[in-house]
Amino acid sequence: MKRFLFYNWLKAARPKTIPLSISGILVGSSFSIYQGFFDSIIFILAIVTAVCFQVLSNFANDYGDGLKGTDNNRIGPERVVASGLITLSQIKRAIIVTSVFSLGFSLTLIFYVFDDSLLNISIFIGLSLCSIIAAITYTVGKTPYGYYGFGDLFVFIFFGLISVVGSNFLYTKFFDHSVILLAIIIGLLCTAVLNINNIRDIENDKNSAKRTISVQIGFKYSKYYHYLLICLSISLLFIWLIEFDYSSNFVLIIFSILILLRHIYKVFRSKFPIDFKPLLPELAISVFLVSVLISIFLINESHIF
Repeated sequence: MKRFLFYNWLKAARPKTIPLSISGILVGSSFSIYQGFFDSIIFILAIVTAVCFQVLSNFANDYGDGLKGTDNNRIGPERVVASGLITLSQIKRAIIVTSVFSLGFSLTLIFYVFDDSLLNISIFIGLSLCSIIAAITYTVGKTPYGYYGFGDLFVFIFFGLISVVGSNFLYTKFFDHSVILLAIIIGLLCTAVLNINNIRDIENDKNSAKRTISVQIGFKYSKYYHYLLICLSISLLFIWLIEFDYSSNFVLIIFSILILLRHIYKVFRSKFPIDFKPLLPELAISVFLVSVLISIFLINESHIF
């Protein structure tokens, strides 16, 4: 019985989403190594905090969609609340507990890094609170932003800009404009993962009054939107490479681009929403792999290790 209960909670936590949630942290941390800064404690705390935020988001997503009945006829994996494996009251308590852990690890990280800057402490506490609120209100509340097509924007901001730029700032304590391009690339790729999810669930979301961008523009134009996200990220990768002289490490970025081009081909071949079911986990892992390859590239270019 306990083993079955543990499996249900593991299912609710959605461990397959974890690699995507730490992709920005990897890139931001690796860029700091390239700049000559690193702290293993900051890295560990940042990873743990990001995982807590992701699990919180997953619990809240299950709660919000389960409460509204959105997950009842979805194509994707079975959700624990909609299937009755975990009750609404249980998942609600889990949201509260995970919120406390998320805030706790955030504060630990913030006060470890900024011991003498009230401004930086205030900014990062504000970002932490915004992250918790955003994780919950994606599907929870009277006007959840995920039901009005703003999920893509929030993913771009939190998984891209804040994750990459924020984690980099934790090490360096200064803002380097050159990290912005990497943050945009990761943000676009993470947004593409959400878009694949929304294309897959387009019919169910339409019937549940969940007006994602895919629902608003339709299946055909959602694919065009997806091509735009991936192609723009590839173009920016090329632009970012201009900063570096010729290096044998270029093969890592070229391999990243080939991974993304292969994904575009699969999307092109997909004719129906159900065809996107296997593409979601594939793209999530691909984005994580791209972030790892970018990180290896940066570390190799730093000549520190």
